[in-house]
Order: sequence, then C-alpha cells, then structure tokens
Amino acid sequence: MSVRNPKYDIAFGENLKKLRTTKKLSRETLGAMAGVEPKQIYLIEAKGQSPTVATLVALALAMKLPPKKLLDFEFEFEE
Repeated sequence: MSVRNPKYDIAFGENLKKLRTTKKLSRETLGAMAGVEPKQIYLIEAKGQSPTVATLVALALAMKLPPKKLLDFEFEFEE
C-alpha cells in the first residue's frame, strides 16, 4: 500500500499557484526571489511534483508567508 497521494500533491500545487498569482508574481520572479528554477515551480503547480521541505520554505519566505500557509488548503483524505 502506498502512502503517497497524487491528488494531495496536485492540490498543494494549486494552492501554491493561487498564492503566487494573488501576490502577482510570475514563476520567473518567484523563482529568482526563492532561488528555485521556474521550471521546478511549474512542475509543482501543474504536474503535482512534491517539493522538498527546503524548496517549500524558500518559496514561502520569498512570498513573505509562513511556510504552513502553503499547506493550508482543503483536501479530503481517502481512507
């Protein structure tokens, strides 16, 4: 049994995109501010790729948000 949930990863990416666009930041600008490649941000937002904790923190701090804000979204876990 796998504990990974691709639907959660996609929901995380959607939340990241929502927060980024609310701040009116392009992937390129956010990437430059966080030291993360824009392609990596695309993969997280559009393809549901899981970021490392270091990447999550870098993105949050670049957006002047607490890292937990990136994890603050509704999601129904399946049993």
